[in-house]
Amino acid sequence: MTDVLERAGRPVNAAMPAGSDEKLSRMWIRELDPRVRILTVVGLALSVVQLSSLPVLALALTFSLFLLVQARLPFWTTLKRVAMMDSFIVFLIVMLPFTTPGVAMFTLLGFAASYEGLHMAVTILLKANSIVMATLALVGTLEAVTFGHALARLKVPETLVHLLLFTVRYIEVLHAEYQRLRTAMKCRGFKPRNTLHTYRSVGYLVGMLLIRSLERSERIMKAMKCRGFNGQFHLLDTMQFSRRDAVFASFACLALLTLLILEVVYGVAA
Repeated sequence: MTDVLERAGRPVNAAMPAGSDEKLSRMWIRELDPRVRILTVVGLALSVVQLSSLPVLALALTFSLFLLVQARLPFWTTLKRVAMMDSFIVFLIVMLPFTTPGVAMFTLLGFAASYEGLHMAVTILLKANSIVMATLALVGTLEAVTFGHALARLKVPETLVHLLLFTVRYIEVLHAEYQRLRTAMKCRGFKPRNTLHTYRSVGYLVGMLLIRSLERSERIMKAMKCRGFNGQFHLLDTMQFSRRDAVFASFACLALLTLLILEVVYGVAA
């Protein structure tokens, strides 16, 4: 290895770029124990759903934004994911002021919009974005297999863990099978239209995909049993709880406890 580096004209002790250590240090959140990250997201979600005060919810959103920035996720990709989530609740948010009774703000086409409805809509928006951003920062940066192993270490039922790991492993295989079936249909001159023939052909496509998926799953199960599979995965990862994990867990607990205390104070004041 030393000779290879010397012939390449690169010093042996300079295998990594000069700023790589600094870049990695800025992404410290990705070096945390996956179990700590999962438990933090669960604790944050349970705490945020208990909040109703807008200033406290804004503080929770700030905490989630801090985690998102520290995770160094691609800006536009993350923005699209958050926007996709918001698109599901935008109609609910728009309709709540007109369907919640209370003090009227204004009237539109004979329908009165209430302050209480607006407060509820903003509350839902802040809660959803806080939870989703924290999830993207802490869990979204985990590999699917690592996420499954962390769930197993947290004593999640083995059936759910196996289902997750098998889905991650074979979803691409099923997608490739779907592409082959689609290619076969195109080679036979199929063009999707708004006709009964198209609907019937799509139904055949879905049915054939399900049949082939079932057949493949049976072959996979037989192959695994031939290799000694007894219904249990042996986890070979070595997850260790480090000092950094302890510091982050303490910080997260303190932040969540502060949010709950502020909620109680603002609730009493209200």
